[in-house]
Amino acid sequence: MWHRTYSKVYPGVKKETIWSLWEDVNKWGKWDPDIEYAKMTEPFQVGSNFIFKPKGAGEVTLQLVEVEKFKKFTDHLKFFGAKLYGTHEMEETPEGLKMTITLRVSGPLTFIWVKLVAQGIVDTIPEQMDSLMKFAESGNE
Repeated sequence: MWHRTYSKVYPGVKKETIWSLWEDVNKWGKWDPDIEYAKMTEPFQVGSNFIFKPKGAGEVTLQLVEVEKFKKFTDHLKFFGAKLYGTHEMEETPEGLKMTITLRVSGPLTFIWVKLVAQGIVDTIPEQMDSLMKFAESGNE
């Protein structure tokens, strides 16, 4: 198994604000610089699926496999010979809201999918997280 984690603390950000942005999958393209769009017609709960269109790539379908309101969610994507899990967490600390994203890839073809997909995602996580915070502070327009 391969995994990478990135965390950063953001002062003055409310978990309710971030959670509402996470739940509104259809607006992810407004704050995530790596995607063209995301579409979800189901409730934001375990077992629900959504479409995700990364820039320069085809659409993929992800499934929510873990959802803890105001705390974290994990989405899951199946590749041939591997599975990718993205866990998005937040925790209130005295310094501010600690945001953590962990990407995990497992399966016999992990090495291929890390090279083709996962490492590129990990490389842009800091920018993605900062972009989410700026969007939250802007009033979500």
